Amino acid sequence: MPRISDLSAITPRTAIAFDHVTKQFHLRHTHSMKETVMARLKGKQISDDFLAIDDVSFTIEQGESVALLGLNGSGKSTSLKLMSGVLVPTGGQVLTRGRVAGLIEVGAGFHPDLSGRENVFLNAAILGMSHEETEARFDDIVAFSEIGRFIDTEVKHYSSGMFVRLAFAVAIHTEMDTLLVDEVLSVGDEPFQKKCFGKFEELKEQGKTLVVVSHDLESVKKICARGFVLEHGRVRFDGDVNGAVAKLRA
Repeated sequence: MPRISDLSAITPRTAIAFDHVTKQFHLRHTHSMKETVMARLKGKQISDDFLAIDDVSFTIEQGESVALLGLNGSGKSTSLKLMSGVLVPTGGQVLTRGRVAGLIEVGAGFHPDLSGRENVFLNAAILGMSHEETEARFDDIVAFSEIGRFIDTEVKHYSSGMFVRLAFAVAIHTEMDTLLVDEVLSVGDEPFQKKCFGKFEELKEQGKTLVVVSHDLESVKKICARGFVLEHGRVRFDGDVNGAVAKLRA
């Protein structure tokens, strides 16, 4: 992914930039060769294209906390995946500065047959951490997750709550400049959620950039200062998060 420093038009404080970004998906409506043949014989459409992001441009500065809001299918999660590099734009450029960590699919890199300890190092490596960085943060990760004596148990024996807490703890202790958060504000019980909000505040005080996607509008207002409202792949509002929430609810 190109670095922002390569473009003189971007300010030294820019963390993320979308430059006329589009993202188009090719959607198939059949699941087998037989279905495809039958659909063709009946004259039915077997595929079409879906424009998830439509010529979007914006910048996010270092240290900003930004919410991406919108109805289902508006382009929020696609935008986050473009920022993380999971997806590549069909057109335009997505530019990032520094290390970007994504809480997009919590625990996606966990292996059920490995212990919690082994998965901490595995998932941290997937998120870009060196072995030494993970060792230095290991005790904090375990303490935050509240896994305790189960850390050396295979994660396939964990409850869903234990699994999510450990995966979240690994991701949020990653050494990063920008943290992307997608619909994980409801992980765990209420005390754990409060601890997560505390961690977000800590990251903001450290000058980290936060980009959050969530349907929990009250939580978003606690975390973010700025909000985008997306509709059919385009930014319809960009401003104060309270204004963004009001726009979405209107």
